[in-house]
Amino acid sequence: MGYGNPAYVGLGSNLDDPVGHVHRALAELQAVEGCEVTATSPLFRSAPMGPPDQGWYVNAVAALEVALGPRALLDRLQAIEQVHGRNRSGQRWGPRTLDLDLLLYGDRVIDEAGLQIPHPGLTKRNFVVYPLLLVAPELVLPNGRPLSEVASALDHKGLERMDNE
Repeated sequence: MGYGNPAYVGLGSNLDDPVGHVHRALAELQAVEGCEVTATSPLFRSAPMGPPDQGWYVNAVAALEVALGPRALLDRLQAIEQVHGRNRSGQRWGPRTLDLDLLLYGDRVIDEAGLQIPHPGLTKRNFVVYPLLLVAPELVLPNGRPLSEVASALDHKGLERMDNE
């Protein structure tokens, strides 16, 4: 169908069947009106960023074409998180059933209450950069920096590709 506005979403889970949460969330993204999933990365396992006493995460990135604006898309992402039992009152970077981050929306730069695009952690997180590079190898960030350059500066430590999931 092709809605014209490219967007990228990071997915992550480390509670209650993380692989299942990520797979179901991808299907739920495809079901959002005005949203088409055009590519998905393989799944990756990653060490937790926050407290060390939690399980590893399962992460992926989805490329989308959307008719929705950035705020409306973020609202849909948060609604999907809630369906999966996401609790936002827990500790920062603590365990979660599902985390959906709006990473990029075209070449837009947005800094509003509750909405920052590009996602502020995008270039620092190997579990986002490497899967994103697989779905968009030629991607150039809004600041003009190629994603491949960002990836070459990041360590792979604590990141494992899950080819059998």
